[in-house]
Amino acid sequence: MIRVRELSKSYTVHTKEPGLWGSVRGLFRRRKVVKEAVRRVSLDVGEGEIVGLVGPNGAGKTTLVKMLAGIIHPTSGDAEVLGFRPWERDNRFRSRIALIMGQKAQLWWDLPAADCFLLLQEIYRIPQSEFATTLDYLSTLLEVREHLTTPIRRLSLGERMKMELIAALLHRPRVVFLDEPTIGLDLSAQRAMRDFLLQYRRDYHPAMILTSHYMEDIERLCERIVIIRDGAFVYDGPLASVVERYADHKVITAHLRKGELPPRPVPALEALARIMECTELLVRVQVARGGVPAAAAALLEHYPVADLAIEEPDIGTIIERIFRERREEAR
Repeated sequence: MIRVRELSKSYTVHTKEPGLWGSVRGLFRRRKVVKEAVRRVSLDVGEGEIVGLVGPNGAGKTTLVKMLAGIIHPTSGDAEVLGFRPWERDNRFRSRIALIMGQKAQLWWDLPAADCFLLLQEIYRIPQSEFATTLDYLSTLLEVREHLTTPIRRLSLGERMKMELIAALLHRPRVVFLDEPTIGLDLSAQRAMRDFLLQYRRDYHPAMILTSHYMEDIERLCERIVIIRDGAFVYDGPLASVVERYADHKVITAHLRKGELPPRPVPALEALARIMECTELLVRVQVARGGVPAAAAALLEHYPVADLAIEEPDIGTIIERIFRERREEAR
């Protein structure tokens, strides 16, 4: 459904020299710097797949999404979405995609959502029976049926975002671009949004590209992630493989029975793992992936363990480590 080959986007940025003299010179002769927002990236996304696009601010995530949605033209390379070049803006293409941006609204502030949806029905020429079925499905799944006649300005942020989702999906798009869809939402609204997207994918099987700074969005929704830094892809593959490839350790946490043994690191455990915390109630150690069984056995043998948990490193921490290593390699 989505095919990207060697896609690039560059901008010309005007800069000036620092200081007063630099400001004066800049009035007459500004320096030009070419910034590569996206650098020769290639990507394929199939039907029913949700791909997470992860990277720091300024990495090129939104620029890539805008190119694939047809908003901006690339500098070089090629892309096809549903068989169309996005930047040619063919109406057949635009009627089969959706772009949801968490920081931008498409609904009219003073109108009820129901009226906005009727206008969108006419824009997309959705048959009445299909429109009614889809609206009932989406509003029921998102639990906002009672708010359809309420002016948008009176809704909470979470309710407004749900209405934006309905507006974007009324025409049953085959490709959906989600740019920070949960930004600013509370935990309950974020969870509802994730559950909805998973159910919608199961029912309609669209191809989706999701950008988010919330690692829980990525972990919950995406089996595959693309890590992007400075406009280039650092990693493209299964989310689970990121952990296996870049995390060389696990964390074991042992909760202890109170008062049975004073907290003290034992030599047998120190030889196997790095002690992160050792108190009367808890022992936490970091251990190489291959040494987990031996470290767990040492904890059970030498401590009054009431409960034992073995955890993978947080995915956000792993990605930060990848970025740090890439910075060091570039120096």
